[in-house]
Amino acid sequence: MSALVAALLAAAAPASGSGSTFLAVDPMIGTGGEGHTFPGAVAPFGMVQLSPDTDTSHQIRDAYKWAAGYRYTDPTIQGFSHTHFSGAGHSDLGDVLVMPVSGSIVPLEAGDASRPGSGYRSRFDHRTERAEPGYYAVTLADSKVRAEVTAGLRVGVHRYRFAPGAEAHLVLDLRTSLYDYPGKILWSSLRLHPDGTITGSRQTRGWAPDRQLFFALRTSAPIVGHGFEDREGAIAYKGFQGPGRGRDDVAERSGRALVARLDFGRLAAPLEVKVALSSVDEAGAIANLDSEPGDFDAIRAATRARWEAALDALTLTGPAPLRRSVATAFYHTLIAPSLAGDADGRWRGPDNQVHQARGYDFHSTFSLWDTFRAEHPLLTLVQPPARTAAFVRSLVDSQAVSPFGILPIWQFQGRETWTMIGYHAVPVIADAILKDMPGIDAEAALKAMVASADYAPYGGLGDYMRYGYVPIDREPEAASKTVEYAYDDWTIARVAAKLGHADLARRFTARAGNWRNSFDPATGFVRARLASGAFRTPFDPTAINYGSDYTEGNAWQYSWFVPQDQAALIAAMGGDAATVRKLDAMFDYDNSKLDYSHAEDIAGLIGQYIHGNEPSHHVAYLYDYAGQPWRTQERLAQIVGSQYKPTPDGLAGNDDLGQMSAWLVFTALGFYPVTPGSGEYVIGRPFLDRATLALPNGRRFTMEARHLSAANRYVGSVTLNGRPLARSVIRHADILAGGTLVFTMQKTPNRKWATAPGDRPYSMSSGG
Repeated sequence: MSALVAALLAAAAPASGSGSTFLAVDPMIGTGGEGHTFPGAVAPFGMVQLSPDTDTSHQIRDAYKWAAGYRYTDPTIQGFSHTHFSGAGHSDLGDVLVMPVSGSIVPLEAGDASRPGSGYRSRFDHRTERAEPGYYAVTLADSKVRAEVTAGLRVGVHRYRFAPGAEAHLVLDLRTSLYDYPGKILWSSLRLHPDGTITGSRQTRGWAPDRQLFFALRTSAPIVGHGFEDREGAIAYKGFQGPGRGRDDVAERSGRALVARLDFGRLAAPLEVKVALSSVDEAGAIANLDSEPGDFDAIRAATRARWEAALDALTLTGPAPLRRSVATAFYHTLIAPSLAGDADGRWRGPDNQVHQARGYDFHSTFSLWDTFRAEHPLLTLVQPPARTAAFVRSLVDSQAVSPFGILPIWQFQGRETWTMIGYHAVPVIADAILKDMPGIDAEAALKAMVASADYAPYGGLGDYMRYGYVPIDREPEAASKTVEYAYDDWTIARVAAKLGHADLARRFTARAGNWRNSFDPATGFVRARLASGAFRTPFDPTAINYGSDYTEGNAWQYSWFVPQDQAALIAAMGGDAATVRKLDAMFDYDNSKLDYSHAEDIAGLIGQYIHGNEPSHHVAYLYDYAGQPWRTQERLAQIVGSQYKPTPDGLAGNDDLGQMSAWLVFTALGFYPVTPGSGEYVIGRPFLDRATLALPNGRRFTMEARHLSAANRYVGSVTLNGRPLARSVIRHADILAGGTLVFTMQKTPNRKWATAPGDRPYSMSSGG
């Protein structure tokens, strides 16, 4: 038992608390270390993520650390931009940066963080910050401006209180970007309309190629002076004088390095700035701006109401530090996928053309290699079915207009990045269909799933279909791709069977067994094979080298990725006892002679278990499949105690758009979706005294942990609605029916509960 878990669960701790989940959320968790979360304002699944950027100048040499724009240890704020990823392992966005400036001199360069006053950036003190869902505030020390931001569905609203008598200005910078480098801005524009509205656009090449974004901006006070400059090649700015390219007070300007100065004189009231975004056009941005009327307080109140409703789907009772971690984790699962369609339903697709959504809201920002595991299964329990249907329809409609005819891989703002492996939109769609989510055209979805799985040019799929595995001498990361394709294929088979397509179900069931072709019985590891059939040598199961046999991992992590048939994997490893020994060897591995400093995503190591990266996330639950669920209970305590804490550096690795957080939410409740598409959740152990899910169907499902303490860390018995539960799984249908799941905790392991083969979770070969 780790010191942190002992502290959280100690009998001597203060009485367990409960109350508003909203009030327990701390958006600062994950903003330090490598959590890569942002503290700013966003509505649930909102288009706008309005948040402070502490530094973008580092991005060329170290983009990874500033993936969310904000890093807790930075001493200055450069400005407030309107788009951010929550916990991504790659940086981009940071669009349309706004910064208030006081005084008679308005610098148009951000300046050097180490030299106060060298630009428009400002120092700040964390003691002046306030962050809650949908709201962020901070005092900018150098300009003496109190800054507040909030966000609606498609708008962000700023409120700036300038010092009395100070001249008020805004800098609007279209040059800045997360993951910045020369030439990233392909083109941009600014336009001042007669009514004072400012619109603009920018076209970027970055993580997603040729991305277009438009905005519309209005202020509560009239603009009394302005300057639009193209600073490409400009010298350091002094005063209001432009860089020698003519007048800057023009109504329109286009270029690759645009920055605007907006003057407001001396204001008697706070300045409010409302900004709307669109991926379609400036008219769409203006319409989005008009679709959410109201001032700062009205937008903030509406967004708070949305957050309270979303977060009330889960009520938590337990020690305050753990409640704060779990509540914040739940909050982080409700940020993406993000709204990406306009108020009129138009959206920009992977073909870079504009399309029309009918009857649903188009969403994007799909980090599918991460989120298929637990994030999306969680949302099927806590969000209305229409939300899941919107996600599925967004994915399927994107496939329909994709130039390659494939479902999204890692998509944001409708544009494809081709990041990571697999075709993991497939299990997200399949899980929704198999859970009978309404509003989905299952036949059209299945067609899109099969089209993706049969697209031979993608990721070695042609060879996968030819050889039954991906050959490493023809495709990098082949071992990982083989096992991930096999799982995705199993979910297609499940949907095909449900819809009555027997031949299709048989074909993909056969493909689901392709993991065997990469499993080496001699070593007990999944390995990369050559086209000749030989396993590649030399072989080191601890080696992590990007672009080699495995994706962001090694043989230790990937050899466990057979979620569709863990029983068969256990048999291949030599049975229950041999599997438990290998699991223990993974967690207890001595890494003292290994160096993974070159691998950014490898964090949160417990031996060769790597909680900071997703391929390990299901592994602690695999003891259940080998008949020793008490070992799962021990390992979960080890992971929760070492990988999560309610502090800025409280996440062991980047949150990956909610997956790291979804793992904690499920685990705290006592169960986890090891195999999305199976309709089952594998039982671990609870970490909260009590939790209640307010289900989308109006029912409630309650988890209660009796006698939970640091000493009582093992599951003694489990009941579901008063009846003993002998199996180590709870089914999706059980949860949707409502009721109560009760864990009775004890000091010693119960070595009889859920150990029989018939009481173990689902496996394809055994039926579970």
